[in-house]
Amino acid sequence: MKYYYLRIWFAIYRDLDNMTKVRPKKYLGQHFLKDLQVAENIVNALTFLPPYQDILEIGPGMGVLTGFLLKRAEVNTYVIDIDRDSVKYLEQHFPGLKERVIQGDFLKWNPATVFQNKFGIIGNFPYNISSQIFFRILAFKNQIPEVVCMVQHEVAKRIASPPGSKVYGILSVLLQAFYHVDYLFVVEPDVFQPPPKVRSAVLRFQRNEVVQLPCDEDLFKKLVKAGFQNRRKTLRNALKRINLPEKIRDLSILDKRAEQLSVDQFISLTQKIEES
Repeated sequence: MKYYYLRIWFAIYRDLDNMTKVRPKKYLGQHFLKDLQVAENIVNALTFLPPYQDILEIGPGMGVLTGFLLKRAEVNTYVIDIDRDSVKYLEQHFPGLKERVIQGDFLKWNPATVFQNKFGIIGNFPYNISSQIFFRILAFKNQIPEVVCMVQHEVAKRIASPPGSKVYGILSVLLQAFYHVDYLFVVEPDVFQPPPKVRSAVLRFQRNEVVQLPCDEDLFKKLVKAGFQNRRKTLRNALKRINLPEKIRDLSILDKRAEQLSVDQFISLTQKIEES
């Protein structure tokens, strides 16, 4: 077994040096991580709590994270990539994955085709679709107890920021409503090929105890999105298009801006609208 992994790592080092096997594609937002220590730190950020046996890596590229995941004997590693070149490379260089290499678009792929139980997610998310990936994760939040991901530094700061911050926004509220969010560490551009123009950061999401919000979740999302789309306005003005019930139009909370409200305050406002 040790010899098998030595061969895998030799292949990874060789290909990370020349990057000839899979050429990063700009239109897919690919920046391949080439630093093995950073890759190991990202994989080690997974806690596998609450216990789950399956992990899905999104956008594995040339498999620098994949190799470390395969060393975790306690979990079954799956990978999904829209890039046919990456899929072919992974199938050739990681025969241990067998049938667990998925060629497809995570934004359109249905987890039920593979996973019947809970599964974790890990990945170096492409900058151009990271927000869409988060919304997709939220759609399957009760099946995904943990996520460890690398994204653009500014996006990571926004998601992990508390109420009152200038970068606190839609994803901050929606993700923090269902996950405990940990901002772990910064990753510099020079550990990628090609290097991005900005820094990256690693986040960890762990599912909280909220199975379902104590309010209409669709209305909750509608309020959050409307509030932040006009974030410089007070909620009284930002939510005009929603046509709020007359009974709540004098609430003092409407004099605040969306960035000033916590998740619980957004829930409370949603409940008041439902009751009116």
